[in-house]
Amino acid sequence: MPVARRGPLTAQDYADGIASGDRALLARAITLIESTKPQHQELAQQVLQLLMPRTGGSIRLGITGVPGVGKSTSIDQLGLNLAEAGHKVAVLAVDPTSKRTGGSILGDKTRMARLAVHPSAFIRPSPTSGTLGGVTRKTRETMALVEAFGFDVVIVETVGVGQSETAVADMVDFFLVLLLPGGGDDLQGIKKGIIEIADMIAINKADGENVVRAKASAAEYRNALHILAPKSATWSPPVITISGIGNQGLEDLWAKVLQHRDLMTASGEFQTRRQRQAVEWMRDMLEERLMSALKANPKVAAELPQIEADVRAGQLLPTLAVERIVDLMGLKQA
Repeated sequence: MPVARRGPLTAQDYADGIASGDRALLARAITLIESTKPQHQELAQQVLQLLMPRTGGSIRLGITGVPGVGKSTSIDQLGLNLAEAGHKVAVLAVDPTSKRTGGSILGDKTRMARLAVHPSAFIRPSPTSGTLGGVTRKTRETMALVEAFGFDVVIVETVGVGQSETAVADMVDFFLVLLLPGGGDDLQGIKKGIIEIADMIAINKADGENVVRAKASAAEYRNALHILAPKSATWSPPVITISGIGNQGLEDLWAKVLQHRDLMTASGEFQTRRQRQAVEWMRDMLEERLMSALKANPKVAAELPQIEADVRAGQLLPTLAVERIVDLMGLKQA
């Protein structure tokens, strides 16, 4: 049942509301995670701890792609297909390039108009705080909340470019790279590192006159993948063609996601991957807390501007600057 009061809520109030399917409480809990206030952060961690037994049950699917590849259209259609099949689908959009707003809720819902209004779907941008670390922590925590709510498919969409792909690949079970039909130029335009972390490549917009080009591109990427060492002995990343706008190939796409999960679970790699993700989450949190403690230290706060100025002017080596800061914090080893 929805929590009636509008006043301050306890961690148990949040946990009970989310466990009972209260969307308003889910939204408030995510807002709590987004807050930078220490008291809100403490409460958010209490909520997550209470909900931990309910997390981890979803299929976590990361999706990235070059600009104009049709990510939103494909996610909208895939999510709609899954929702119609009985799944509960949450979409978290990650954009580390959006420092001011952390993304636009209205924008995300406009881009996925049909999925946004489906009763079994939930769309939310993952706030960034202008840093990749912010993306990583808050996306993971939001993922835990929507899993506890009961969403059994969580799609994490990378809107930005660069390190965001690697960060998202490290927090999902399956990482899908969407590409456009084309020739060798596309191969040059895609970073080798992104291909190396892909669990599958899908050539989108394989419809109409693009069908032949899409098949040719798929063949090129299959050849490229043969050169790279697979990241798993259990799974060789397939290359398929799809049309998000035409709803073609998405059934095959989802079948391969499920096949990957079954094979990785049977080999033990799925559990190992989840355990590694939990440790990485801990390390990211530790780094963030240490940086917060550093900035809050009055001795560091007093001297940091001058230390940075000396480094900027070339008068102080960065390594010596770090030593000085560590010394100010009282962390220098004996």
